[in-house]
Amino acid sequence: MPAYHYPDTLAEACSILAAADDGMVYGGGTAVQILLKQDVLFASDLVDIGRVPGLTDITRTRSGLRVGPLVTLRQMETSPLVREVAPLAATVYGHVANPRVRNTASVGGNIAHGDYRLDPPTALMVLDASVELTSSRGKRTVAAREFFVDFQKTALEPGEIVTAIEIPHQPGSAGTHFVKLSSLAANDWPCASAAALVVDGSRRRREVRLGLGALSHIPLYVQFEADAGSTADEVVATACAAAEAVIDPIPDVRGGRDHKKRLGLVAVGEAVRASWKEGDDERRTPFWRRRR
Repeated sequence: MPAYHYPDTLAEACSILAAADDGMVYGGGTAVQILLKQDVLFASDLVDIGRVPGLTDITRTRSGLRVGPLVTLRQMETSPLVREVAPLAATVYGHVANPRVRNTASVGGNIAHGDYRLDPPTALMVLDASVELTSSRGKRTVAAREFFVDFQKTALEPGEIVTAIEIPHQPGSAGTHFVKLSSLAANDWPCASAAALVVDGSRRRREVRLGLGALSHIPLYVQFEADAGSTADEVVATACAAAEAVIDPIPDVRGGRDHKKRLGLVAVGEAVRASWKEGDDERRTPFWRRRR
């Protein structure tokens, strides 16, 4: 069994991790508890950061939001501040598993777990979020799009702790949509998921951003531009072609590779079509009545 530690400060937590042979941070604990029960957790030390002050806060910044790693997924789903500044994030966090899990799982633990089927990274990538990492060596920031580096492996280095997620303001004129398709149950891991964001570019161009979950060994990010006068069908066709070039699903009990690929393209099509239309609706709305 690993040794348990309960530091009172972030510096103390970093010091314990630096000295441990194979330390692991304990946040919400949903994933860690499962691994412990399955007897596949080989950490030498578990560092519970629940006593460290300031890690449960959601704060407004000049650029958007700063979210502490111990904020629960349920808080992200229901927070008026998150719904105001980054409504797509609130929507996607609200699709994770079920209320029981969302009331326990933490934002930092969720992303640090690094599972390729996670829902939140799809939104964090299209919103251009970043992850703050802290260790006894100092702090650094990694873009959410670069945080997932391999199968269940993240950019976290030994001794580092996720200390915040920074989420920029979601553009008021952006169109967004999230689609999650499950094979076994509504609150099960997705068979495919897609978050889409469409935002104004330059010279009558619009930028389409896609975050894809469960469709490769890591969450995927796809981006392209389309002419503002394009029809939804044209943009969907471009999006599906771009996604198909990178989708490489892992077959499992939820479906084979071809099945997941087909579902992935359905999710992409639905997400892009809805976000493209929503973006058009926002542009026709007077600026003083747009979402802020």
